[in-house]
Amino acid sequence: MSAKSYFPRTALFLLTALNLLNYMDRSVLSAVQTQIQDEFHSSHAEIGLVTTAFFWVYMLAAPVMGPLADRFSRKWIVVSGAVLWSLATLLTAVTHDYGTLLFRHAIVGIGEASFGILAPTLVADLFPENQRGRILGIFYLAIPVGTALGLLAGGPLGQAYGWRVPFYVAGAPGLLLALAIAFLPEPPRGIQDSIPETPERRSVMGLLRNPAFWTATLGMAFMTYAIGGVALWMPTFLQRERGYSESYAGLVFGAILVFDGIVASLFGGWLGDKLLPRFKGAYYLISAFSVAIGAPTMLIALHAKGRPMWGAILVAGFLLLLNTSPLNAAIINSVGPHIRAFALAVNIFVIHLLGDAFSPVIIGRIADHSSLQVGLSSTAVALVLSAIALFYGMQFAPRMGANRDTAAVVT
Repeated sequence: MSAKSYFPRTALFLLTALNLLNYMDRSVLSAVQTQIQDEFHSSHAEIGLVTTAFFWVYMLAAPVMGPLADRFSRKWIVVSGAVLWSLATLLTAVTHDYGTLLFRHAIVGIGEASFGILAPTLVADLFPENQRGRILGIFYLAIPVGTALGLLAGGPLGQAYGWRVPFYVAGAPGLLLALAIAFLPEPPRGIQDSIPETPERRSVMGLLRNPAFWTATLGMAFMTYAIGGVALWMPTFLQRERGYSESYAGLVFGAILVFDGIVASLFGGWLGDKLLPRFKGAYYLISAFSVAIGAPTMLIALHAKGRPMWGAILVAGFLLLLNTSPLNAAIINSVGPHIRAFALAVNIFVIHLLGDAFSPVIIGRIADHSSLQVGLSSTAVALVLSAIALFYGMQFAPRMGANRDTAAVVT
């Protein structure tokens, strides 16, 4: 049976929509955290700890999801996870102290871990390897667009109706999308894969010796430190240190993320697929180049003011998000289908352990002792380290084989 029998476009649409709500829920906190700080009398470090707690739970839940996916239906794990984090998001209705907020945000991490690990493996089994850059460009549009929608909804809605209301908007639709996904058939593992199954690609022990996977994972980890820190603290930086209102900062920064996310994610995926037949390390090269140029651009954005600042934020955002689809495609193609869920679980654990499990609280602590400008400047160092890992990893990228089934081709 071809992948076409599994409704690839419908599945991609529903999974992308659910992923969008996933990231929308995360970024709502950034938009309204000044209100939360004022209500709960919390420091920068304490607010940073809320996001850090989420990523620690997310990160620790990840290793469990790989073995579960080998024993049970991936689709039903995704559906169960979506229901869990949607319900946890709605718990904001009874959140009236800092401890409850911390608990609520941490529980969301369990549900999102299952979705973040297993949904990309379902997408990979619906489309050929040489189109995964473009397809994942669509799926991962949810990262910047969902983040931006959280800021766009969180700022105005939070200012008008209180900081709890945006969380309701982010949580309720997830239950409906989970129900819709439950009715879709699940594609077999590896139906679209053609790269030969070398020892490094087909076993858990081989994964430890897989340089294509590890260099891409390290590059993503350092990039995640930067993106996690910027997504959480940039709206507060614009309010506290540049004097913009909560609503204005959320609207403009959110609009920039939407524009950058759509253009950069789709262009990065298209460019990666275009170059892949000529150069096996194309996904790595595009990702490395974008973060290398993004590092100095981020420093310019943090030290400029007015229009030059907004222009630098626009360019820096584009460069950081350009690698979203090619780098995720590199991770997925670096391993075989039968250990892909386990590999993505390892990837999730590592990128958050070295990335945004610590960056929110590190930046918050630096800000408490200095300024958010200094704290956010640490993201430029992380981007340089990301570029080094990815430039080195180009040589290990697997060479594409001939696709067995192109029934699900999307043009």
